[in-house]
Amino acid sequence: MQQSIGFLLFLVLLLIPAGCKNESKKSPTGMMEAPIQKENLKLLVGTFAEGDGQGIYQLDFNPETGELTNSRRVAEENKPGYLYLSKDGNRVYSSNGTKPGSVSAFQWNKDKTALNRVGNLPSIGDGACYVGVSPEEHLLAAANYSSGSIVLYPLDEKGGMIDDPQGIQHNGSGPHPNQKSAHAHCVQFSQNGKFLYAVDLGIDQVLTYPIDSDNKLGEAKVGLQLDPGDGPRHLVFHPTQNMVFIINELSSTVVSATVDEETGVFTTIDKKSTLPDGYQEPNACADIHISKDGKFLYASNRGHNSIAVYSVSESGELKLLTIVSVQGDWPRNFTLSPDGNFLLVANQKSDNITVFEVDKQTGLLNYTGNQIHLPQPVCLKF
Repeated sequence: MQQSIGFLLFLVLLLIPAGCKNESKKSPTGMMEAPIQKENLKLLVGTFAEGDGQGIYQLDFNPETGELTNSRRVAEENKPGYLYLSKDGNRVYSSNGTKPGSVSAFQWNKDKTALNRVGNLPSIGDGACYVGVSPEEHLLAAANYSSGSIVLYPLDEKGGMIDDPQGIQHNGSGPHPNQKSAHAHCVQFSQNGKFLYAVDLGIDQVLTYPIDSDNKLGEAKVGLQLDPGDGPRHLVFHPTQNMVFIINELSSTVVSATVDEETGVFTTIDKKSTLPDGYQEPNACADIHISKDGKFLYASNRGHNSIAVYSVSESGELKLLTIVSVQGDWPRNFTLSPDGNFLLVANQKSDNITVFEVDKQTGLLNYTGNQIHLPQPVCLKF
């Protein structure tokens, strides 16, 4: 009898742990299903590499672990410093920071292992550093840093650049030694497609260009006047509200502003530093991005080599939450993964891309330990 009771207790003890385990999901037929694993994503990397290594690279990104693998060059190009990937993923455009500057268009080959250059046109200036495409993908604009000018090209139905440029020269200067002349650094189309915004570091202005019915740029007006010496560099729009955020390279600050969709004019809401109190060493801000829910803003510091993290209130006020080391040198550009779970940083001078996990509840970043080495990465695009 005692042996029988002991045997029953033995069976119960065996079954208890089994009942506590996570069971695999069953299909409608009753068969056990294997855990669903996310497929690797493709990450494009623009570089300032020279010589044999110059061009555009592609990496595999694991959206579950944040691991970067399988680095390969997919196109040869001279200083493809900023990239735009079409909505269907079939075309890539690059701004080429040469003298004179140019813009290139690429198409994937049949098995999507290489980008074939299908177009290259002058950017009507020197040092092309940014390229943007309209929401309908029928217009392409580029900014020329060295010459302080912008250019607009029409695109055909297949995304090819049409050689009918409209070039516009900016004029002016600012109080900072790097503001002896105009330096256009970013061009972005408004979300409604009515305007092209040109961010000019040299004249402390965001210029607003209306787009007419012939797809030409009209006379510019000042969309936002920044403080003297701010040196605005990039901007990003709020995902759901009529707000915009500008990062200032020279003053190491970020600005939030409202957007008037009818006039294209911005009105400042708030301005905050990207650096810790008391930091006196050289710094030059670079890139800016916002979370998909619009609650958190991220800005990169070159020199301090960090990402500043802010919370964004419903009215656009900014609160600095933390400043995180990028685990590299000179974070020229960074990006959020499509699901918003990771933030990846291109560190130009240390030749590496580092990966951080994003806490979606707090906006805070945690270094995953994942990184990969590439020659002078300067732009990341999913």
